[in-house]
Amino acid sequence: MILKPFMREGIMPLPVSFISTISKEGIRNIAPYSCIMPVLRPLDLICFASAEKRDTLINIRETGEFVINLPGIDFEEKVIPTAKMSAPEIDEYELAHLEEKPSQTIKAPGIQGCYAWMECRLEKEFKEANYSLVMGKVLRLEVKDEVLDDNHHLNPFAANPLMMTGSQKGMHFCTIRETNGFEPFAAMFPTGVDPVTASA
Repeated sequence: MILKPFMREGIMPLPVSFISTISKEGIRNIAPYSCIMPVLRPLDLICFASAEKRDTLINIRETGEFVINLPGIDFEEKVIPTAKMSAPEIDEYELAHLEEKPSQTIKAPGIQGCYAWMECRLEKEFKEANYSLVMGKVLRLEVKDEVLDDNHHLNPFAANPLMMTGSQKGMHFCTIRETNGFEPFAAMFPTGVDPVTASA
């Protein structure tokens, strides 16, 4: 089967993250994003795609700050309340009944109840006609201790990260599971040495 646009995301499970910002007037904003990815290791840069007419994008341009909040499946019902178009003067924490988590390096707050938070500074914006790719510098990454194992590896059963697949009618929510498979990064290189780790 050949899938047309708007159907292709149905075969590509996407993470659901909530990007929180604050306007220059001090209004708090939250929006869910799934088109998001790290820019190679060691994850000091992260990139997401945004439609042009989003308060999130306006706030980032004006303040240069944002938080990427990684939620578990218990945030499933918060996607639509934060995705709906609302006036810029509406505080979306109050609208979605969410509590803020104070940030340590920037003014924009995070969201209580998530399992991880990336405090970011705008690094660069790649602007196209109808959308932008926003690249952020991760200034601080905090993860709940209870979702990590003894090797600081994410335990997907503890985190239950919220994910989605698309269909013609909407979003289907899901999560991930561990297969118990493992390969070291060094296995990809002929020398058996991981250059990223070696240069750290």
